[in-house]
Amino acid sequence: MAASYVVLLALSVSLPLLLLIAWKRWRRGRAARHVVVVVLGDVGRSPRMQYHALSLAKRDFSVTLLGFCNSKPHDELLQNDRIRIVHMTELQRLTVGPHILQYGVKVVFQAVHLLWKLMCREPAAFIFLQNPPGLPAIAVCWFVGCLCGSKLVIDWHNYGYSIMGLVHGPSHLLVLLAKWYEKLCGRLSHLNLCVTNAMREDLAENWGIRAVTVYDKPASFFRETPLDLQHRLFMKLGRTFPAFRASSEPSDPATERSAFTERDAGSGMVTCLRGRPALLVSSTSWTEDEDFSILLAALEKFEQLVLDGESLPSLVCVITGKGPLKEYYSRLIGHKHFQHVQVCTPWLEAEDYPLLLGSADLGVCLHKSSSGLDLPMKVVDMFGCCLPVCAVNFQCLHELVKHEENGLVFEDSEELAAQLQMLFSKFPDPAGKLSQFRKNLQESKQLRWDESWKQTVLPLLMDT
Repeated sequence: MAASYVVLLALSVSLPLLLLIAWKRWRRGRAARHVVVVVLGDVGRSPRMQYHALSLAKRDFSVTLLGFCNSKPHDELLQNDRIRIVHMTELQRLTVGPHILQYGVKVVFQAVHLLWKLMCREPAAFIFLQNPPGLPAIAVCWFVGCLCGSKLVIDWHNYGYSIMGLVHGPSHLLVLLAKWYEKLCGRLSHLNLCVTNAMREDLAENWGIRAVTVYDKPASFFRETPLDLQHRLFMKLGRTFPAFRASSEPSDPATERSAFTERDAGSGMVTCLRGRPALLVSSTSWTEDEDFSILLAALEKFEQLVLDGESLPSLVCVITGKGPLKEYYSRLIGHKHFQHVQVCTPWLEAEDYPLLLGSADLGVCLHKSSSGLDLPMKVVDMFGCCLPVCAVNFQCLHELVKHEENGLVFEDSEELAAQLQMLFSKFPDPAGKLSQFRKNLQESKQLRWDESWKQTVLPLLMDT
């Protein structure tokens, strides 16, 4: 009797599942132009996956973008009729029990939730998955792909286990488990993309995974910002951040003045202020792979040089982004007593970030890859705006930053401080290094994301 109940229970569970699979596979033939893009993170802070979605939509695919919606994505994405963003629920970290149990509960919840969201969607020809984070997403997406006939495309941005290793140490049980999982499940995909040649070689040699390098490229909206738009941005930011406000009021009350620009009341013409500060920009996710104490120490040395009478401008340093270590570094910044350096840490709207990069004089990148195999997208965006960069050195940085050509590479705060002194000496100097780097970037005629995607990714999809 008990056996018959077990059989009946098994049938009651399996029959609906089999019917669902059959229905989805039938629908699969009618959804050849549908793609699901999965980000087990904040969609608004995942620009590469947003770009994938936009490029797919431009080629007449309908796109479902699954992810957390903590930050606003680009307007271009929100206004595209072919792209639908589906919100996923983010489980907040538990505050009780051992850490490994907390992590286990989170993984199980995410697996079930992602499975449910994917099964409730229209069947897709492809599932594009960002990795990291790939635990548990790789296994779930592969499973759904098997049920519904979808092909899994993994876009390797880095290794998830290497990021976990920054927090827990490389020999921690969770890190070793994550590495085993990533290596095993990473081989289940139909197609693999990665961000550097170094990562492509590592995937092939150590993981047995064949991948195609798809370099990050700037989107079309990353470009130099016209002076009138710079002025509008500075006036907007000045309402919240004192560093963007004028140090003195204009004689004509109708004239608008920021710390950097002035709009004439009569003609409406915008000009740069004489003796304006230099604008230095860095962006970050405030994680362990970026040591901002390097920048703060360099700024202290720069401040001392100004006090010693060197021909250097005042500096406004803007560090944009959100992340777990922001509060820690904000406290460090608050304890500094600069006279000629102002530091602010805004979170910018998606539309304002390209405008800021296009208005800045120098970018600084402190990203040191946890694996040594990925490249900082912030530098790609800065180059799209023809903004020269000083970047901290690591293994494959040479694939992006060409020392003494489009920027400079440094090892520590001493070297960064020396570079800031050299680049901002007699600022603004049309014949200086900073101007030469910008000219090199302007003349390089960089390939934009969509053109690059059309040449590299689209043919792969057509052949898969």
